[in-house]
Order: sequence, then structure tokens, then C-alpha cells
Amino acid sequence: MTSLSHGRAVVIGLLAAGSALAAGHLVAGFGDPRTSPPVAVGGAFIDLVPPGVKEFAVAVFGTADKLALIVGMALVIAALGALAGLVSRRSVLPGALVIGAFGLVGVVAALSRPEGGVAPALVSMIVGVGVFAVLHHLGRGPAAPSAEIERRRFLATSGLVVVGAGLAGITGSSLSKGSGVATSQRAVAARLPKVPAPPIPAGADFVADGTPSFITPNSGFYRIDTALVVPQLRAEDWRLRLHGMVDRELDLSFTDLINRRLESRTITLACVSNEVGGNLISTANFVGVPVRDLLLEAGVRPGAQQLLTTSTDGYSAGTPVDVLLEPDRGALLAFEMNGEPLPARHGFPVRMVVPGLYGYVSATKWLVDAEVTTFDRPAYWQQRGWSQQGPIKTQSRIDRPQRAAQIPAGPVTVAGIAWAQHTGIDAVQVRVDGGPWQSAELATEVGRDTWRMWRATLELPTGDHVVQCRAIDRDGVPQIEARQGVVPDGATGLHETTFRCA
Repeated sequence: MTSLSHGRAVVIGLLAAGSALAAGHLVAGFGDPRTSPPVAVGGAFIDLVPPGVKEFAVAVFGTADKLALIVGMALVIAALGALAGLVSRRSVLPGALVIGAFGLVGVVAALSRPEGGVAPALVSMIVGVGVFAVLHHLGRGPAAPSAEIERRRFLATSGLVVVGAGLAGITGSSLSKGSGVATSQRAVAARLPKVPAPPIPAGADFVADGTPSFITPNSGFYRIDTALVVPQLRAEDWRLRLHGMVDRELDLSFTDLINRRLESRTITLACVSNEVGGNLISTANFVGVPVRDLLLEAGVRPGAQQLLTTSTDGYSAGTPVDVLLEPDRGALLAFEMNGEPLPARHGFPVRMVVPGLYGYVSATKWLVDAEVTTFDRPAYWQQRGWSQQGPIKTQSRIDRPQRAAQIPAGPVTVAGIAWAQHTGIDAVQVRVDGGPWQSAELATEVGRDTWRMWRATLELPTGDHVVQCRAIDRDGVPQIEARQGVVPDGATGLHETTFRCA
């Protein structure tokens, strides 16, 4: 028997790691896709990571933060597989222990997740160690004259492992996608009551001048949440329990929900992780049941402080009860977005939408439980140091000209958006190179719960220029100019862009 070459050792480790993941993914496909080992480990990592790391990821990668995590995990897994092979050039035991330890991490991660289910992780560990042992045995092989025969056997077996792992991974993914959510969405679309969307008046945006369209298409609506894999929950299986400090518990099916009094509202949602000038803000028309109606029917008891809503994946958010009970707040349990059932990535079948509050305290997706309680029950982000209250702060953003643009000198159009949800925007001002504030033109107002577009034409000479903007809300209060990061309750500061007039 000979020791493994470095190259063959790395290949064996990589194939064992890949086979382990594929086998676990296949088993998870027959049950809950969220129990797939890499998904369980990724979810546990998201739960355990310090808030600063999460904010760094959002700031750097934006809505691609989950893709970045998946790529990072793949690189780490590949490195561990290669390491397992390299430490086992002479003996199978060290590498088998590395692969087994990696599988054990998957088991622990699965046990920590609300969906549970350790079978995929156990299968992953067994397959990984088994494939590693078999390939290690074949890879070392005898010396000549049988070396060529053993080399071919090793290559053939490795090829079978690659094909088997590929088929297992593809089958697991196909089973996950075949969960019936798409069929459920089509069925929901056919029976949803027709609730007309509020009309959007002419002149509500300045798209020609560089602002976003007033309504954000579903495909372009920002997404920030803790779900590494989008939960797959059918409307037919959905139920919501409203309980806790109430006189009467409510237990609602999806049919119960859509047969109640419905409202259609155009609402701008913003993420607390939105940096000054960031793009984690979008507007859509939502249809749903007023949360206030449900709370009044249930009867909120004295002393109640928050509605703790929980997602099917265990995420929770705490929304102040007094806000939800405001007659004009307009909070919804929404099931329709821009004229169609909620997309799966945005919370199908039901999510919560609360105008004027950041999503981390109000916008639970894949909603399955609502408990009226006190703030003694900290929600997901409060456990990680974020503020208990999350009113959206007045902000404004410049969309045109973009940073580092080169444009002709003379009349220059500066355009952007401003928002002060549930208060409304009264004015937007801009200034050039630290000069006096000048009033911008506002687009037609749609409502105080939506963003408002603005534009200004400035006469600018040749050279480099810095343009800043600020919003003033309906109460006459300008946005906060002092810079603050997003932690613990949202960023403040003036957005600016630097460009050159030629």
C-alpha cells in the first residue's frame, strides 16, 4: 500500500464532502427542505452571528447577502474536504474524523432550528464518512503491476460518486420545488376577492428624471430577512393563532381570512438596515385584513404591550399594540401584492405590513402565530441588541446624478425620493457645495404612508460638485443631519452625491 498523492487526497476529500451534502439534501427533499444540512447550518449561523457582522454583510452585499453566505459556506466546505484528504494521505482515520465532525455540526445545527429534523444531517454524515473510506481505500491501492488496474477502478468509482451526488442534489432540489406552493398560489389567485387598488395620480414619480417608478414591481422589491431558503407554505395548510393577553383566541384558516373585511393600501416599506442613500426601500399595493379588526374582535386585555408575530421558520417581531390599534394606522395581514398573491420570497401566503414602522418590528413574513403579550418577551432582533421601538425615520435620497458621473455643465437635473411614513413629506431641499438650501419640486402626493419623488434644476459651472438633500416632514421637522449608523434603530444623516460637470 502507498500513501495518497496530494492531488488525489484533495479529490477524495472534496468528493466525500460533496456526496455528504447531496445525500442530506436528497433526504430533506422528501420532508422539509429547510432541514437540508447546509440550510440548517446557514440558518444557525445567521441566528448566532453578532449584529455587527450581519450589518456588514447587508452594507457590502445588500439583498445578495444570502448568496454571499452560500458562496462563503461552499468555500469553507470545500476547504474542510480538502483538509480531510490531506491529513489522511497515510491513514483513513484523520480524514474520517474531520468529515464526521463536519456532519456532527450539521446535526447540532438541525437540533437548534425550529423545524428540527436531524435525519438529513445523520445521513449526510454517514454517507460522507463512507464515501471517504471507500475512495481512500481505492486511492491508495497496491504498487505495480496492479497499479494501473487500481487507478482505473479509483477513477471509475470517483466518476460514479460524482454522478450519484449530482443526481441526489438535483433530485433533492426538484422535490423541494415541488412542494405545491406554485400550485397553491395559482389556486389562490383564482379565488381572491377583487379589491381595487387605490388610484395612483398622474405625476406621482419623475422616472424620466431618474427616480424609481412609484410602484415597485414584485420582482424588484427589496428582500431582507433571516431565511436562507424561502419557506414553502401552502395556503391550504396555513393557519394563524391569535392568542395571549386577549379575551377570545382566534384560529384562522386562509379561507377565514379572505372572507373577512378587506382593505387595499399603497405602502412604502423600509428596512432598518438601510444606510443613508441605500436602496432597501420599496413601494407596493397590498391587500389584506386590518390587524386592528382582529385585535378588537379578540379583545386586548389591559397591560398588553406588543403583538409578537412568528414566522414558520421561527423568526419573530414585536409590534407595539397601541400602534396597531390606531384607527388610521392601516396595518394589514396581507396576502396580495401588486394584484397577485404574495410571492413566496415576500411571505406567501400571509405576511404583516405596518405603515411607518421598520420591518424588523412589524413585517413578519410567512406568518403563523400572533401572541398579544408584553415587552418582557423579546423578539428576534431585540435579543440581539436592536431597539424595541422602530418608527421609520424621515430620510431622502439622490438618485440622479449618480456618484462619479460626468455630465455637461449648465442646467443639471437632480432627482430622488424622500419618505416620512405615516407623517408625510412637506418639502425637499437641496444644496450645492455647502451653499444655501434651495427648494425642490415635489411629485404629486399619493399618501403619507408612501415615498415622494422630487427634482430640482440647478445651474452648475464646470468642475466637481457635491449635492446634498434633506426632507422636511408634514409637521415641519427636517430630517436629522447628524450621521448615525443603522444600529440600533435606523440610520440618520444627509445623502450626498459627487459628480463632475465638463
